[in-house]
Amino acid sequence: MKDNKAINMDTLNRFLFDNHPVRGEITRLEKTYQSILENHNYPISVQNLLGELLVATSLLTATLKFDGDIAVQLQGDGPLTLAVVNGNNLQELRGVARVNGEIADNATLREMVGNGYIVITITPKKGERYQGIVGLEKETLTGCIENYFMQSEQLPTRLFVKTGVHNNTPMAAGILLQVLPANENTQESFELLSTLTETITSQELFQLPTDEILYRLYNQEEVRLFETQQIVFKCGCSRQRCEDSLMTLPAKEIDEILNEDDGKIDIHCDYCGKHYLFDAIDIAELRNKKNNNYH
Repeated sequence: MKDNKAINMDTLNRFLFDNHPVRGEITRLEKTYQSILENHNYPISVQNLLGELLVATSLLTATLKFDGDIAVQLQGDGPLTLAVVNGNNLQELRGVARVNGEIADNATLREMVGNGYIVITITPKKGERYQGIVGLEKETLTGCIENYFMQSEQLPTRLFVKTGVHNNTPMAAGILLQVLPANENTQESFELLSTLTETITSQELFQLPTDEILYRLYNQEEVRLFETQQIVFKCGCSRQRCEDSLMTLPAKEIDEILNEDDGKIDIHCDYCGKHYLFDAIDIAELRNKKNNNYH
């Protein structure tokens, strides 16, 4: 057995079956998931859903193969009004949820979101922005995203996602299987591999190295494992972005906020929890800089 302490859990690996027209990905998240949870007091069911959303976004980003940004967003009329994970092709991820009401620890997707949908927005560096919308017609998030692939890509896809706590640490992990494009008569192969993948346990996904997981699942198959890609939490907020946003507001509105909030404007980042403070002197400097840029 390998030393599990040495395993970097924030990783994505692609793999390919030599004897079946099916590809796969496996992602495991520890620090990235913790970074999303640590500044919030989410109900347990929302924590788990964010973990599933995080894993699904990582797998989607790798599967869709584009250079740019992706946002996977859950919206509805339930007590969980919003859950979103943003990422990019570098596997830099962040996420946040907004809760307005009580949510039980064992709440289902429908109980949390109510009548809602998933919006998947892809913004490539080159080319046009694409947005896909899929209704919450299935009982689980993974089922809804499998529906998305059938509607938009016409490719049979399965997601197997686990969230939980291992060694007192929240963890999320998952495996994606997908039929390769332009392949027919693949149902038997795909069902066989899906059945094998369904046997994976949370503990195996959370504890074992990727190559060992693949061997346990597919030891009768020939599987090629590709290079590991690291996954990181990256917020993207900055003081400069806050300054730019402030300068888009009417001067009167900024002055009113300063007067109401003890002479300070506190901009809080929902994603990472940072606070950016601006007082009257900061605002005066920003206005002066803005005026100078006009001349």
